[in-house]
Amino acid sequence: MRKIIQILVLALICAVPLWAQDEYDAHLVGHVLDEKTGEHLPYVTVQVKGTNIGTVTDESGHYFLKNLPLGRQIIVFSYVGYETEELPVDIKENTTTELKAVIREVSQQLNSVVVTANRYATKRQEAATIVNVLSPTLFETTAVTCASDVLSFQPGLRVENTCSNCGKTELRINGLQGQYTQILMDSRPVFSSMAAVYGLEQVPTAMIDRIEVVRGGGSAMYGANAIAGVVNIITKEPVRNFVNISNTSHLNEHAGYDIHTDLNASVMSENHKIGAYLFATHRTRSEYDRDNDGFSELPKLRATTAGARAFFKTSAYSKITLEYHHTTDFRRGGNRLDQEPHQADIAEQLRHNIDAGSLAFDWFSADGMHFISAYSALQHIGRESYFGTGRDTAAYGRSTDLTSITGLQYRFSYPCGLAKGDLSVGAEYTYNGLHDRMLGYHRDLKQDVHLVGVYAQNEWKGNQWSVLVGARLEKHNFLLKPVCTPRATFRYTPIDGLVLRAGYSSGYRAPQAYDEDLHVAAVGGQVSLITLDPNLRPEYSHSATLSADWYRQFGKWEVNLTAEGFYTYLQDIFMLRENGRDAEGNLLFVRTNAKAAWVGGLNIEGKLSFQLSSFSFQLSAGYTYQQSRYTDPQQWSPFVPANTRMLRTPDHYGYVLLDVKPFKDFTISINGKATGSMLVPHLAGYIPQDEETLTPAFWDMGIRLAYDVHLYKHYCLEISCGVKNVLDQFQSDIDKGEFRDASYIYGPSMPRTYFVGLTLKI
Repeated sequence: MRKIIQILVLALICAVPLWAQDEYDAHLVGHVLDEKTGEHLPYVTVQVKGTNIGTVTDESGHYFLKNLPLGRQIIVFSYVGYETEELPVDIKENTTTELKAVIREVSQQLNSVVVTANRYATKRQEAATIVNVLSPTLFETTAVTCASDVLSFQPGLRVENTCSNCGKTELRINGLQGQYTQILMDSRPVFSSMAAVYGLEQVPTAMIDRIEVVRGGGSAMYGANAIAGVVNIITKEPVRNFVNISNTSHLNEHAGYDIHTDLNASVMSENHKIGAYLFATHRTRSEYDRDNDGFSELPKLRATTAGARAFFKTSAYSKITLEYHHTTDFRRGGNRLDQEPHQADIAEQLRHNIDAGSLAFDWFSADGMHFISAYSALQHIGRESYFGTGRDTAAYGRSTDLTSITGLQYRFSYPCGLAKGDLSVGAEYTYNGLHDRMLGYHRDLKQDVHLVGVYAQNEWKGNQWSVLVGARLEKHNFLLKPVCTPRATFRYTPIDGLVLRAGYSSGYRAPQAYDEDLHVAAVGGQVSLITLDPNLRPEYSHSATLSADWYRQFGKWEVNLTAEGFYTYLQDIFMLRENGRDAEGNLLFVRTNAKAAWVGGLNIEGKLSFQLSSFSFQLSAGYTYQQSRYTDPQQWSPFVPANTRMLRTPDHYGYVLLDVKPFKDFTISINGKATGSMLVPHLAGYIPQDEETLTPAFWDMGIRLAYDVHLYKHYCLEISCGVKNVLDQFQSDIDKGEFRDASYIYGPSMPRTYFVGLTLKI
């Protein structure tokens, strides 16, 4: 099956005919105005609906489309921060038609177009599942540098540092660990178990157009591992010619620094058939030692990413898209950071070289009923590592990790009585080859994962309702039998502005030899290693969600309230248990099955905005109440009593964002993240024996001020400054010295930090 999928995809991509569009000398001209001010709007995207034909308005707000298809066409006008407008127009041969558009500024992207709900463009309010969108505006107002820094500004999502040596972060959705979340790059699951360990921190915001988040597993498109949800990182596409250069420099009270520089450029041909978006980013961060014991709480870091995303419109109804980027990432934590790792008492040092890319061909029929997508994506990681204590010369390692995905998708849109139907079928083959070597500790792990999946999904959509049902059948080479995971969602809009949704999904996790928690940490003066129970069984899940999404406009005010209840039941869950020490004295853990667990709770999010002339006010806040419990008490250490409460899962957490623009070019942004108390394991070493700690609650608050200086026409220099973690909230009981537990770290990862930024937009 996998060879058939690969052959079909490659044949379709390689045999793409370069169709020539018939030219009828039929043109369209016009301009786009702001409804409130009456001013012309530059750089508005103008698209002929159902085709690849499009352009953007120039600096004066005017546009010109030539050689259009004849007949009635729908012209779509879209612009960030404005409501999308669709206008009909009759295109006639040998005629130039004029069409003026007036679009309305909105403060909330409630009806933005998303793709993650069902892998094709859908208005957010019409999607069968709730899709939260994190936009570049949020990246700017919170002054983040990578994907992992921004995800906590969503209800149900929490990113936490879990290692003081290497700075490993973990994303948890609705209380479930990172392994239960499917991370995608342009809708492709290239993040393997190894890639996911540091992957979100290795994706700079300079290359991200937006991040779409789906909590729960409402779509059959993304595989059974999407148990907690899907995070889809969508890279930037070229839309017009421009260049952006930016630098943000951070400084904390220990004279620690974090300097981040970006260079972005977009290049488009005159006819908008060929375009490329180029990006490059470099980040340098010093280590941070909170308690001045000579051992880092945050590792030093050097990272560089460069790449491009390009497209070629082979016709009005087909397009080839190519993306490639290369990342180098070096991080070092522990002590004696200016010396070789084996000369330190504790050292974790990693050097990653990552090459990733994708190729896709999309074709759709002129009547909009048929759509075919063939795609292939690949990511290769080369890693040199050192995980050791006590000046150990045997703790060096090398790892290689190759992930490839090849897929084919067909969608058929058809009328179905008073409703519309969308049938999607597809097949994917995923390969992951891992070779992890730490020969000084006699570990030479090879793992080859072959996964073949086929899926079918149908959505019936009316004016007030939609029903989506689907199933995915997967064959994992570690399992004897294929696994079928059905999913279903229902949307109902009883009145304008109120959307009710309900969903069910199932999933599974295969018992792989390498997983995200096989992060080799220096603990208690020794190295900890993880092995598998020979009788380890797959883990299965059943999830349900129920939500209400309400939007209302009162004059200049806009309000949005969302409430979502969730519940997930896990069978044969994976657990880590201490299993003594080996002959070298290394601490051993074994991954085995526990009976079951459940996670349930409520996500609440509210948004309030006001706009009047050049003044604007936007407030958004999210709160999550949850419980994460084992059905039977679990004991991870013989020195710790059994407990039904899951580790590192607070029952309460949330966020708040406030953006105020008192006048046109000045913005004040305030943000905060709250984390309730939680149970954290504390391994012996600095302390005499294993313990569990109930942590305090934390409130991590930041502020940013930004002012735009207009240089020439639409050229602009943005000047910004601010403070992160204003209250200097940080863990107070950090282990000290060479016998510390590096995994005993919780709360905000940064101390109080000051920053300044400059962004030149040309």
